[in-house]
Amino acid sequence: MAFIDLFSDNAALYASARPHYPAALFDFIASVAPAARSVWDCATGNGQAAVSLARHFDAVYATDPSSEQIANAVPCKGVEYSIQQAESTSFANASFDAVCVAQALHWFDLPTFFREAQRVMKPHGVFAAWGYAWFTVSPEFDAVFKCHILDVIAADWAPQNALLWRAYKDVNMPFDLILAPTLRIEESWTLHQLLAYVHSWSATRRCIARNGAAFFNQAELRLSQCWGSPDSRDTVVMPIHLVVGAHHNRGSKS
Repeated sequence: MAFIDLFSDNAALYASARPHYPAALFDFIASVAPAARSVWDCATGNGQAAVSLARHFDAVYATDPSSEQIANAVPCKGVEYSIQQAESTSFANASFDAVCVAQALHWFDLPTFFREAQRVMKPHGVFAAWGYAWFTVSPEFDAVFKCHILDVIAADWAPQNALLWRAYKDVNMPFDLILAPTLRIEESWTLHQLLAYVHSWSATRRCIARNGAAFFNQAELRLSQCWGSPDSRDTVVMPIHLVVGAHHNRGSKS
């Protein structure tokens, strides 16, 4: 399966506009991992998850197939970045106490990736994948946003996003499931920050490329009427879809 690259053309915006994961997410991963020596952050993007994992693990190996994403990744002590495909890496067998995938599992060739994950995981290592999709601000704002943004770009989403929207429930993981906590992202954003995040969506950029930016500019005017002062901040809430499992070395080559 060829690498699907929807983000390299705007890697700097992607890096600056992404929401931040809660500390409780990484606390949980560290608590269920068998040790804290090494972790693979697969499809690291701008390195956001890698930096947080470095607070818990001695060594973080963060990979991404996009050279542009790696070029915009955040330098951090204990994090080693490299350009590698999720489905085929240079890592040795049984290298990692944990394998993590943030906001990217739905882009992978899943059977091939899971074979690779099993190969590089230590027995009893932990696999964790998570993502977020929609956000809420207020009923009034959410309704206007749906009408003027979500409905307009609906046809421009890649079909792989549906796996994330269904909270990865359709993903058949070759691991023993671990009950995960209910978590969410909370950001205190201005309207400009929120729209920068929305502009980083692949579907938004596809729609703009196809039809121009008039719809987005009009949406900004409508949304500003709900928001108030452009410098004011509001709470933006995004539920996290988290799946976690333990590798028990059953039938894998590790």
